[in-house]
Formats: sequence, C-alpha cells, structure tokens
Amino acid sequence: MRDGGLAIGVASHHATRIEFCLFDETGDKEVQRVPLKADGNGLHAAFIPGIKPGARYGLRAEGPWAPELGHRFDPAKLLVDPYATQLDRPYAYHPQLCERGRDTAGIVPKAIVQPATIPVKRAAPRTPTWIYELSVKAFTKLNPDIPERLRGTVAALAHPAALGHFKRLGVDTIELMPLAAWIDERHLHALNLSNAWGYNPITFMAPDPRLAPGGFAEIADTVRVLHEHGLQVIVDVVLNHTGESDVAGPTLAFRGLDHATYYAQAGGSLINDTGCGNTLALNHPQVTDYCLAALRHWVEATGIDGFRFDLASVMGRLPEGFSATAPLIARIEQDPVLSRYILIAEPWDVGPGGYQLGHFPKRWLEWNDRFRDDIRRFWRGDQFAANGLATRLAGSSDVFAPAKSPSRSVNFVTAHDGFTLADLTRHAAKNNLANGEGNRDGKADEVTVVGQKPAALLAALFLARGTPMLTAGDEFGRSQKGNNNAYAQDNALTWLDWNAADQKLISLVAVLVQLRAENPLLHLDAFLTGKSDGQWFDAAGKTPDWTSGGERVLGLVLSDGKKRLAILCNGSDIAIALPLAARTGMIWHRHFPDAADADLPSGEVGFFLEEKA
Repeated sequence: MRDGGLAIGVASHHATRIEFCLFDETGDKEVQRVPLKADGNGLHAAFIPGIKPGARYGLRAEGPWAPELGHRFDPAKLLVDPYATQLDRPYAYHPQLCERGRDTAGIVPKAIVQPATIPVKRAAPRTPTWIYELSVKAFTKLNPDIPERLRGTVAALAHPAALGHFKRLGVDTIELMPLAAWIDERHLHALNLSNAWGYNPITFMAPDPRLAPGGFAEIADTVRVLHEHGLQVIVDVVLNHTGESDVAGPTLAFRGLDHATYYAQAGGSLINDTGCGNTLALNHPQVTDYCLAALRHWVEATGIDGFRFDLASVMGRLPEGFSATAPLIARIEQDPVLSRYILIAEPWDVGPGGYQLGHFPKRWLEWNDRFRDDIRRFWRGDQFAANGLATRLAGSSDVFAPAKSPSRSVNFVTAHDGFTLADLTRHAAKNNLANGEGNRDGKADEVTVVGQKPAALLAALFLARGTPMLTAGDEFGRSQKGNNNAYAQDNALTWLDWNAADQKLISLVAVLVQLRAENPLLHLDAFLTGKSDGQWFDAAGKTPDWTSGGERVLGLVLSDGKKRLAILCNGSDIAIALPLAARTGMIWHRHFPDAADADLPSGEVGFFLEEKA
C-alpha cells in the first residue's frame, strides 16, 4: 500500500498476461479487472489507485497450454496471490478446481489487502529443553473449560485452561502443527473426510482462517501470552509441496501462475519426492525467494521462535543429490533474521536418497527416528536391542558426533504421524480402514510393543540425552483405535478428550519433566567419553556383554565427579534390585517410579539418585 493505492507485482516467466481482479466487500462479485504490465524479465506489475486495506482480490493468468513443456495456464481459473497474508475464507475442494476451462471465481478464497506489517520484536530464542507437539484444533476442540467460540483456534492456546495444562506439564517449547492455509486432498472429497493436520498448503504466507480467524494478529497475541508464561513457540511449515497435487489436481495459485517454474519436473512429468503429487522447485531463485519471504513474514508478524520443516530433505535436493548447502538451506543459514531462530528438520522424504538424518547444518535440530525405533525394539525384546538403547540414551553419538551435540537430536517415541503412545502398546498392526484406502496407507512395519507399560517409554524419552518431544494427548492415554495415519480424521478420533484424560499419566509426565530439569546430568549437552562420566551395567552390576545380543536389563550411571545418578531399564520378566553399591556413607534412593516395591518391576525404567545415608 502506498500513495492511496496498491502497488502489485506478480512473478511469472511464462505467462503472457496477468490480470488483477478486484471483488466487492463480500468477495463474491468481481467489480474491476486490471491487466498488469510485463517488464520482459518475468515480472508483471501495476499501481492501482483507490485500493485500500480490506479490499478483496484474485489473479488470472494467460499463457500456453503445453503440458509437455510444463505449462498449464487456464485463464478461467481465479488464482490466489501466493504473497497474500490474509484470506477471506478457507480453501474448500470442488471438482471444478481440476477442470480446465471451468471458472472458479465463486469457489476460490480471495486475498485481503493488508497494511504494511510492523515487525514484532523478539529476543533470540533459546535451545528447547523439551518440545510439546500439538494440533491446534485437536488440542482445544473438546476442552470444556475453553469457551466454545475459541475452541479449535490459535487464540484458545492463550486461554487459562490451556496455559494451566502447559504449566502442569512444565512445557518449555510448543510446536504447532501447520497453520498456513491448506486444502483437502481431492480423494478425501469423495470419502466425506477432511484433512485434520494441515500438511497440504496453498498459501504459505497466510494463516488458515479456520485456525486463526483473526489472522496474524490473533497468532501474535497468542504468542505474546505464551511468551509471558515462559513458553516458546515453533510452527511446523511445509516448504516441500503444495496442495495443488499432481497434474490432475486443482489449479489454485502456483500451477496457474507458472507451473513450469514452481514445480520440479523431469521429462515433462512432475517429480514426486514428497509422495504428495508434486515437489516444489526449491533450487529456482523465484521459489527460494518466496519461501524465504514466507518464513520472514511469519517471524516478523507473529514473534514465533522458529520452525520445524516437514520433509526437509527436499530443501537440500540438488540434481546430484542432497546437500546441506543447497540454495534454500544456505539462504536460511545466511539470513540475518532466520539464522538466529530455532530450526528443526524432519530429515527425510520419500524420494531416492531421501533419508538424511544427521546431515543438516550444525545448528539445526533433527527429528531422530532411530531413537523412536531403538527404544521400541528394546521393549519389544529384539536381539541386540540393548546396544541400540544404550546409544540413544547417551545422545545418539553415532548420528550426531562429532559435528553436533546431543541437543541437536529431537528424541521422540511417538509423533503426530504414527501410532499414539497408547495404541503402540495395544495394537500389533495398523487399523486405518476409517481413512477409506483399504488400510494401504500409513507405515506398515511400524515397531509396536504390545503389552508394554507406557510409563517405561515415557521415562526412556525424558531420561535420555537430547531434546525430548512429546505429542499432545499421549499424556492423556489417548487412542486412535490403531489408526497410525489419522491425517484424514478431523473428528473425535483425533480430538483430545479432556474428560477422559488419564490424570495419573499426566502427573507421571510432569514428574519426569521435573526430574530432568532438576538433574543437569540428564540433559548435559555432551556425549559420554567412556571414562568417569558414564558407566553401563547389566543385571549383575557388571559391564554388559554387548556381543551376546540377549541383554534384557541395561543400566547407566552418570557422574560429574560429585553427584551420581542411575537409570535402570528392566526389560526382563522379573523384578530386580539396583545392582550397584553406593559409596561410603551414601545410599541409592529411587525417585521414579514412586512405588512401595523395593525392586524395580518388570517392564519399568527406574531413576535413582545417590544420596547421603
């Protein structure tokens, strides 16, 4: 906005004409159409007088229809400005969005002109001590203590009922699943299902009106309140694909403006390293510029503390393979603003060579699925599983040393994607029939631990070195009835049932968080040297036989020369006592689990402190 009007520029190297379409205050009636002037270098621009904040608009683009060359222009399609920062309505899937020549002005959201953003000032974030992953809607929708008008929205997170739960758990950093405006996958329309997670974005720079009806102001106000209560906020972002899907999918923005530029292609076909139908061409300067602009806007408009990047290996893909210095990653690292923020990679995608755990820049944290699987394998009783358990409890040096430190490992036993903690211990196989895909979707070989106590898995998570992450609701004992891919279940299957929450399990998590906070040896950001700082032991108190493959009891003593603590994982079938002698004048006292049993029961993790007798 300037000089009593709107200066607009749209990048498209292949469009022959782009029009600005102004709508009335309802967003339903087109009232003006203005052609933008092409500068010959891929920019189409104009100054349109009289446009004020609050005006609603869309775009139309003309150009070649040449799919073999990657061009799919269709002037019948109203397009959403990728740089829009507020929409007048959510995206809704309609078959007409996919039909060439069908006008879509009546069913596409309109961008709302916004005044210039005044950046929210925020001190540099700190490394998280632990992360609480949550879906805004699922977390708040059924909370009876939150006013109904707020449930399902970002604003609900600032309500005392939500804040009270965060404080009870001792949450340090909240990771919000995607907030950017998204659309349902087209196959869900016929199944009468809808996307519950938001990992199918269209407009990266605008929040979804369903989650943040108050726009960025609502998010900024919520972040401010959370900061006042000592909480950091990370937002999950999807920079790897868009909800326009494959070439049979809807035309909403990028496809209609310049399909050949925005999407990675080979031989005239879309590259699908994401499994979502398309992959953004993140090595193209125009696309990289867009992603950087989106990240900066989220930081400046809301004051959030960082990002978790979905399928982040896509961000590092070059024709010759993955590189941590690929254009988008390099520019984030060099950015004077973004480089100070928390950056977390989901270090894999589904394309060739897509598994890149441990290969992101030094300061990035990374989701560690090896922690998840090795913890589960020990409690399942796999051969040699004690070896993997030891490596994970000690901070995963096999992945992150020597370039990184244990805090770079985001440890998790469960996440939004996969079984819940309760289902992990109840279901031997997935049950995704409710998704309407014949149970073909979701991870088929997910490691399960039927019959295991959730407390042991939680204890292993919070007593290990690294940065723990817990998915909201796992402390409730929530179940998704064995569905390990509940992205399409925007209903009571995924919404947290606050009335049925397991209060004992919630208290147990709070105790573990407190134990971790009070004992720095548990979260010391250093790998064990194998000297006096750490000692492994078996059921007899001796060094484990790492070559036998059959160890079912594993313990670790951590020491700083003065203080000693012990962690004991009892995967055997019998209760056992801590097989360690205390130093003179000292005794070993068990602080977890808090029970009258003298011995540690089967299937439990014990935490002991050496204290004065």
